[in-house]
Amino acid sequence: MAVLRDLRPVYVVGVGMHRYQFASDTNYIDMGLTATRGALADAGIAFDAVESAYVGCTGIGLAAGRIMFNHIGSTGLAVTQVENASASGSSAFQLACFEVAAGLRDCAIAVGVDKYGDQVRAAGKEGVGKLSDTANIPLIRYAIMAEHLKKAKGLTQEDLALVASKNHTNAATNPFAQFQKPRTVEQILASTLVAGSTTSLMCTPRGEGAAAAIVCSEEGIRRLGIAGGKPIRVLSSVLQSEKPQVGRELPSVTVAQTVADKAYAEAGITSDQLDVVELHDAFAIEEILYTETFGLAPKGEGQLFLRDGGSAIGGKCCVNSSGGLIAQGHPLGPTGIGQIHEIVHQLRHENGPRQQPDAKTAMAHMIGLGTIAIAHIFQRD
Repeated sequence: MAVLRDLRPVYVVGVGMHRYQFASDTNYIDMGLTATRGALADAGIAFDAVESAYVGCTGIGLAAGRIMFNHIGSTGLAVTQVENASASGSSAFQLACFEVAAGLRDCAIAVGVDKYGDQVRAAGKEGVGKLSDTANIPLIRYAIMAEHLKKAKGLTQEDLALVASKNHTNAATNPFAQFQKPRTVEQILASTLVAGSTTSLMCTPRGEGAAAAIVCSEEGIRRLGIAGGKPIRVLSSVLQSEKPQVGRELPSVTVAQTVADKAYAEAGITSDQLDVVELHDAFAIEEILYTETFGLAPKGEGQLFLRDGGSAIGGKCCVNSSGGLIAQGHPLGPTGIGQIHEIVHQLRHENGPRQQPDAKTAMAHMIGLGTIAIAHIFQRD
């Protein structure tokens, strides 16, 4: 079976974002096109150079992508709308990469855009059972996991607060983040208790926004005259869903582990080579779990890795320099592409105060409804 590296090389050549924000009067078209125009400007190309588009969204309606692009120019490009829960944007990006790698197009764009609407609001109040046949309220399950790890591995509430404080502090210098204020551990602990040891500032906020990424083949880069130093290679992209686990009470990291291991193998790297990781931290406990799952820290020592500064900017592997879902935000459709926006600037060494020194290799990771995982590996040539 062929993997991405067996096909034509694919590069991210342009990224753009509309700031993540709380619910507003801004329509999704304005947000999506702000991100699109930002990516076009970053790549230095015109919209008519783009041959196909994949739009990741969860609740803005049928054919929303086609309607959006009509406002920038009816060029006749192929538009595909992608819904895969929180992994919608990541999945749209993967499909754009696969199309270019297969030689079907030389230039494609992935756009994630969403507004906080009635469907998401209903799921938040009543559990994902409102959307599917099995109730699944992520906050409660991850709060239970945190309590379990407090007893089993010496995790403390202060560790959860340290994750959130780190990410809020990172987001304070991110102009696209929903939260842009540094928070101390004490401030995190003093925020509203929502479940178990989890406080409100340890959780992702509700919101809306947009992010875009343009991918090209080497031929596309040459033909379009894209400047050297811009392209970042996509080494691998892996998506998988979890097998049913009836009666399970605690969240599982099995599918995230499988996807990360496959992504490493397909990219030809090990976890030790990662300099930057943007991962799914809808709740603070997730960052600790996934740093272990992805091999950044030994099993059972995620909190020690955190306490020692291993996941901080300048640490062994910088985790969520954007602020992560906790502080940059999690508008669903855009989230995975927003991670890529951060990674591209990190690997180009143009991330300002959030720059990880000498960053060369990075991973973006997202989860969809707790049962879908996707990971991409990127590298600076």
